[in-house]
Parts: sequence; C-alpha cells; structure tokens
Amino acid sequence: MFDINPSAAAPIWQQIENGMRRMIALGALNPGDAVPSVRDLARTLRVNPNTVARAYQRLADRGVFSVKRGDGTYVADEPVQPKKSERHERLRDAAMHYAGTALSVGASEQEAIVEVENSFDRMVKETRRKP
Repeated sequence: MFDINPSAAAPIWQQIENGMRRMIALGALNPGDAVPSVRDLARTLRVNPNTVARAYQRLADRGVFSVKRGDGTYVADEPVQPKKSERHERLRDAAMHYAGTALSVGASEQEAIVEVENSFDRMVKETRRKP
C-alpha cells in the first residue's frame, strides 16, 4: 500500500489521498478496481477510520473514486487527474520546500537532484511492489 508519516506537515487524510492517487498513477490500482474498505485501510495504516473516510470522500468528490452503495468503493472508470495548473502549483510548492531543506543542510544542486531522482525511483518501485 503506502506509508503514513504522523509527524509530517501534511495532514494524514491528505497523505492518504496522495497515496491513493500515486497508486492509481503507477498502475497499482486500475480503473474499476475495488479499493480497501475504510475500516481495512484504517487498520492497515493504524489511523482513525474517520480520517480514511475523509480522504475517500474527497477522492470521490473529485471523480477519482466511485462509490456503489452496498457494494463498495472503486477506482473510477476514468479517474480525474489534477488540472495542469494544480499539478504545477503542487510541484512548485514541494520543490521550494525541498530546495530550502537542501540549502539548509549545505547540499549542492547536484546532490539535491541526485536525491530527488533516487527518491522518485524508490517511490515508484515501492508503490508497484506493495499489494
């Protein structure tokens, strides 16, 4: 699945939302696939079920998930991706935060780039590997 970092700045529901989007983007979850129940995912991640429910509701509201009453929650047949402007804004914000961290620890631009590339590769492998 994916991991949650309780000490991260991002709220847990947002980490869950991003984790599910990542699984879809990398093909670990495909259109029409059932997603874990709120209770099951909450148990796996060791978080409050209401937190998972909030993330699932946001994903459903945005057209990423479809809910079939009495049957469960599924990846939408055509999951909506963030708009290009939203994607760029989120990338810019994350890059600024990372660049600030890299500078504060004295890393060179090349060291920072290598770490981003390694982290990207590791994230892809881990997401595709986890059931």
